[in-house]
Amino acid sequence: MKLLADMGVSQTVVKSLRAMDYDAKHLREEGLQCLPDSLIIEKAKIESRVILTFDLDFGDLMAASKDELPSVIIFRLKNTSPQFVFSRLLNVLQNCSEDITIGAVVIVSDERYRLRRLPI
Repeated sequence: MKLLADMGVSQTVVKSLRAMDYDAKHLREEGLQCLPDSLIIEKAKIESRVILTFDLDFGDLMAASKDELPSVIIFRLKNTSPQFVFSRLLNVLQNCSEDITIGAVVIVSDERYRLRRLPI
């Protein structure tokens, strides 16, 4: 699974994903920290990547688009430490990989996650 981290996601999370052999990129690494959300979605589509973000707008954008991809994992966490974000993300990737591959929006909170298949 290929992942694309938005600016709110720590680069430490991306490095931890790579250490576990995930193909993960961070927008900052490519100098794209100011890329508008709509272009982040296009980039993720072109590269077949799942968007990792703290930005709630991505859920609305995917619902409005009626597209099936890219999948988006949205973090709504009180604890935003890279270690906690990484542990919650791993839980979602392990339990929802099939849905994420097909197309989904996953909202991740401190205790649970909610998954909606795309299109919404």
